[in-house]
Amino acid sequence: MTDSIMSKAATMEIPINSNGDTGSLQEDDSLEQDLQQVMVSGPNLNETNIVSGGYGGTVEGIIPTSSITGSNMHHSSSSSSMAAEQTTRGVAVEKLEYMKKWGFNTYKCTKQMISERFGRGSRTVDLEMEAQIEVLRDTKRKYENVLRLARALTNHFYNMVQTQHALGDTFADLSQKSPELRDEFGYNAETQKLLCKNGETLLGAINFFVSSINTLVNKTMEDTLTTIKMYENARLEFDAYRSDLDELNMGPRDAVTMARIDAAQQQYHVHREKYERLRSDVTIKLKFLEENKVKVMHKQLLLFHNAISAYFAGNQQQLEQTLKQFNIKMKPPGAEQPSWLEEQ
Repeated sequence: MTDSIMSKAATMEIPINSNGDTGSLQEDDSLEQDLQQVMVSGPNLNETNIVSGGYGGTVEGIIPTSSITGSNMHHSSSSSSMAAEQTTRGVAVEKLEYMKKWGFNTYKCTKQMISERFGRGSRTVDLEMEAQIEVLRDTKRKYENVLRLARALTNHFYNMVQTQHALGDTFADLSQKSPELRDEFGYNAETQKLLCKNGETLLGAINFFVSSINTLVNKTMEDTLTTIKMYENARLEFDAYRSDLDELNMGPRDAVTMARIDAAQQQYHVHREKYERLRSDVTIKLKFLEENKVKVMHKQLLLFHNAISAYFAGNQQQLEQTLKQFNIKMKPPGAEQPSWLEEQ
């Protein structure tokens, strides 16, 4: 009987009602991306190893005694085979049950997603939180643009400093080989070396600015957005089970339906608690992210302004003081690339 159930379960297909008829749906790239997000939480079938004991053998799964010679051999072989078969069947049934629950949950979420997309289903809406989430995503896009431009500035400025260094060496060499222009070449060589030294100091400040913005955007903001994705998935599951409970409550109240309503209510409460817990987590992370963003950007923008102003004003002392103020350590002599390039 167990083999029969397992065989049917292995080939069972979940029926899709008319609302899920893909033939009547238009192509929607965003809907496909949402469906892929729902499927991400599913099990990895490549890591699932289901062994079906007794498949293709006798109906009862008992080894025929006629194929074994000797009573002792028959007794030990049949006992070990039956124990191994029971263990295997237990593992198979457990994994099939897990697959069944996952498939059922995925079906409900997909149905709810399609209903929302085509305006046939209701969804839980938190207008204030959704507005904050949209602001965060827009802020992240803008900060990513700042980070890209700051990296481009660092790259170009590094190349300019290297050119100034080479130009200073060339002027110094010509100063030794051209007696009639020794003073002129010497002045220019000293100027380029001074500009190169100040440029390296400014590069230290810009590298620190880039590193801090990168941490804010790709770690702090990304961590909050990961929690937001979990919250949005929990919201979809909650609405799916809520809609299922509403449909059952509008139907007949016989014994079978009442049992299904009780089970649906349990699932509804479980997913509501998960949704409310993640909503609370998102609220807290959004609050702390905003406070951290203001604190970090206040410091970094002040650093960027003071360093750039001091460099182009030719104030070497103020430029060095700016780095000391923000506890920025210069790279050791001989380093050929800015630190952010080494991390790429």
